Amino acid sequence: MAKQSTICALSTAPGMGAIALVRMSGPESIAIVQRVFSKDLSNVPSHTAVHGWVVKDNSKLDDVVLTLFRAPKSFTSEDTVEIACHGSVYIQQTILQALLSEGAEMASPGEFTMRAYLNGKLDLSQAEAVADLISSENAAMHRQALHQMRGGFSKDINGLRDKLLQFASLVELELDFAEEDVEFADRTQLQMLVTEIEQVVHKLRDSFSLGNALKNGVPVAILGAPNMGKSTLLNAMLNEERAIVSDIAGTTRDTVEDHLTIQGVRFKFIDTAGIRSTEDTIEKLGIERSYAKAREASVILLLVDAVETTAEQLKAMIAGIGEEAGENINLIVLANKIDKPGFNAEQFANRIPAGITWMPISAKNKIHIDELKNELAQRAQLGKVDSGETIVTNARHFDALCRAAQSIADIQLGLQTGITGDFLAVDIRKTLYHLGEITGSISADDLLNNIFSRFCIGK
Repeated sequence: MAKQSTICALSTAPGMGAIALVRMSGPESIAIVQRVFSKDLSNVPSHTAVHGWVVKDNSKLDDVVLTLFRAPKSFTSEDTVEIACHGSVYIQQTILQALLSEGAEMASPGEFTMRAYLNGKLDLSQAEAVADLISSENAAMHRQALHQMRGGFSKDINGLRDKLLQFASLVELELDFAEEDVEFADRTQLQMLVTEIEQVVHKLRDSFSLGNALKNGVPVAILGAPNMGKSTLLNAMLNEERAIVSDIAGTTRDTVEDHLTIQGVRFKFIDTAGIRSTEDTIEKLGIERSYAKAREASVILLLVDAVETTAEQLKAMIAGIGEEAGENINLIVLANKIDKPGFNAEQFANRIPAGITWMPISAKNKIHIDELKNELAQRAQLGKVDSGETIVTNARHFDALCRAAQSIADIQLGLQTGITGDFLAVDIRKTLYHLGEITGSISADDLLNNIFSRFCIGK
């Protein structure tokens, strides 16, 4: 990307609307727009909106509001102009063509934000948060993207790097005096610092399981025998007829997925095939997929008949799910069809194995569905999301943290075994590099191009 060029793009969504925004950034922005604008802009201060006409070849194109942002007080740190025009597709394209004919170039995806990064207005993690903020579909993702864009994550990482960098400098200095056999870096203090960094890195790395779920939807698998009401429950949760409901056992032979936002968190509900012994090849494949989804799910809802399911059947089903999904499953047993004659809450509670949460519901008549949603929201660790604590949502950051954790483990091992300063310096440099990858303190051109190419044009 040519940093000295002047770029322009449509920053609002393509298509017709009431208002559209054309953005331009670069050293010639004001000069170019002056040649197509009806009013003199030479003395207009930064952050000022001016009403006038876009004019081309003595013909008025549109009545617009033009806003000036003079360098360095702009998003990109360059002279920037934003033109708010009417949302006609013809008007949008005509204004863009007018700017291009005067010397502007079309912006590449993410080029505005990349210029902000290159000019020091944002670090790399903040720049990526801009894309996350634009694509956020729920309150939790919005909060995390905003926290990251404001530098919360960067502050955590840069604080660790700065502390480690001081010791790295001392260890490197020792190498210049290798023949004198001196130590400038106190190994005890370095051990304490590395332990502190290790704890923070592990905490950030481990938060990715929650962050990834918040970004893509907390996966909730609905399991149970055929005709337990799994599809009915999915429809009740979504408040629409999403899955086919039938009295015929084995109707659902593949997984059915849909998303729902509960208390600001996005959930991905997965209706699965009924679990039972069967000779039907297709149904067997569906049951295998049910167990696969159980292994991937953050929460498992096990539907059983509130009246007819016995304690032995419950124990066997829970044990079977545990074998497939692991012992530390996040399981809620749902006693469905509580509106059937003969349901007794106390009797059913006595059938539930110790330590297992259960809830009475009626999927058909939507009884206690709101209570179930509240329980799911609590299982999604909303308290952690609302606390302002940094949660890693970016797979690239997670990968860098994993590599940083490994290099930190190498430092720990080196300190314990008393390795020489030159080998210790190598491990410290690796840690600094991996932490720097997150904020862009150390980065390669191909990494930058890969990140910003996924942005929308005009951002």
